[in-house]
Amino acid sequence: MSGRYIAFEGIDGAGKSTVAEAVAAELRADDRTVVTVREPGGTPVGEAIREILLHSHDDLVPWSEALLFAASRAQLAAQTVGPLLEAGAWVLTDRSVYSSLAYQGGGRGLGVDIVRTVNAAGLGEVWPDLAIVLELDPRVGLAREDETDRIGREGLELQERVAAAYRDLVAADPAVVAVDGSRDLANVVADSVAVIQERFLESV
Repeated sequence: MSGRYIAFEGIDGAGKSTVAEAVAAELRADDRTVVTVREPGGTPVGEAIREILLHSHDDLVPWSEALLFAASRAQLAAQTVGPLLEAGAWVLTDRSVYSSLAYQGGGRGLGVDIVRTVNAAGLGEVWPDLAIVLELDPRVGLAREDETDRIGREGLELQERVAAAYRDLVAADPAVVAVDGSRDLANVVADSVAVIQERFLESV
């Protein structure tokens, strides 16, 4: 695939969607085709699953949660991300498979390796080339949220476990890079662009 697939990751309230859109604008300045997507969602099937995952069913068990995320992700990869990458576009995503590794694998205690295996079956080669984790104190992240979804309502303890899982991913996987998400937006965007520049580009 000739495009690039870049994920923005982090705990709830880290600023992923805002940073992803701002970085996309920077990349488009050099006439690149850049598309932003979000998980869960991004397709009609994915958006229906998103409603279940984030806005209903507080009794959803961890493996049901993990498999629904994987199903939405597989649909997005097949219908949207894969074809865009094949066409040479850059795809920037607000969350990716790395969210499942951190939230369900680490935060829920299902195990990172088994969650990775389940997702890999549905994604094939459509896996992020780079994941930028916006690191932030979980207390600050939760305080930033105007409205919390089903997962965010579970509070600080879960977010702390997720933050620890992201730190482990950064330490173990060269494709996962941490950026300080506590700084102002301009600096977070500049740091993220610098990471992308170092990995893929001579200039952006």
